[in-house]
Amino acid sequence: MPRRWVAAVASLSALVALACEGGGGGGDGGATPRPPRDTPRPGTPVVMAALGDSISTGFGTCLVLSSCERNSWSTGDGRRVESHYRRLLELNPGIRGRAYNHAKPGARASALADQATRAVRDRADYVTVLIGANDACRGTIEAMTPVATFREQVDRALRTLREGRPKARVLVVSIPDLHRLWEVGHTDERALRSWQRGVCPALLAAPTSTAAADRERRRVFRERIDAYNDQLSAACRAYGSRCRYDRGAAHRVRFTLDDVNTLDHFHPNNAGQQRLAEVTWSAAGFAD
Repeated sequence: MPRRWVAAVASLSALVALACEGGGGGGDGGATPRPPRDTPRPGTPVVMAALGDSISTGFGTCLVLSSCERNSWSTGDGRRVESHYRRLLELNPGIRGRAYNHAKPGARASALADQATRAVRDRADYVTVLIGANDACRGTIEAMTPVATFREQVDRALRTLREGRPKARVLVVSIPDLHRLWEVGHTDERALRSWQRGVCPALLAAPTSTAAADRERRRVFRERIDAYNDQLSAACRAYGSRCRYDRGAAHRVRFTLDDVNTLDHFHPNNAGQQRLAEVTWSAAGFAD
């Protein structure tokens, strides 16, 4: 190609480049530039915290009966569960390393206010709450937390969050259907052996019995979980617009024994934690 044509083509390319640089930013006719991938989505949190019991600690997901927070449906940072934290990290890289898990194995609603205080200290702007299984899983039906007391304790914790972090978003998750655990496990020999160690006796004691007293005990237990969930919904509604209830999504999960660990046949395994993360994510409101 002659040198004069090379020079002409180079000059034309430079003019085109200059035109493209100036055309996207200024007037009404310019195209809106796409934000870079690391730009956080507006309204996404930079600090999150989990409150609750062993379910939120990933209990039993690491081959031993202890907490394994990396597999938590809420704050987990492991690869086996696409937790709320991992999903939020895709929307806002600024949350990296700022997911705090204050849930404790065995915790009942009475422990929730102290956990909420810790979330306030973290300056959390997104808080998940899953509580109530241990209030029902007592030694006897009579020992279960009364419904009114349960509500008072949940209200106290939510009040702590509202007063300490009024702009934080709160997700209250329904208690999974523990009665279904009996339904899918009471004919499984492995589950029966696990439950003999005293797992949730108010529900799972004498799991194969068809005696009237045992059938009645299981019925009362199931109704108590339903009552707790009603109160969780009402407490969240009373909190105000910054609180969202999952509308029973976690409770409606039709899980199988493949979704619980093989050590106690009670706590969710990684598959169960993944299902919890999936069904509650849309309720959090960040997927919109």
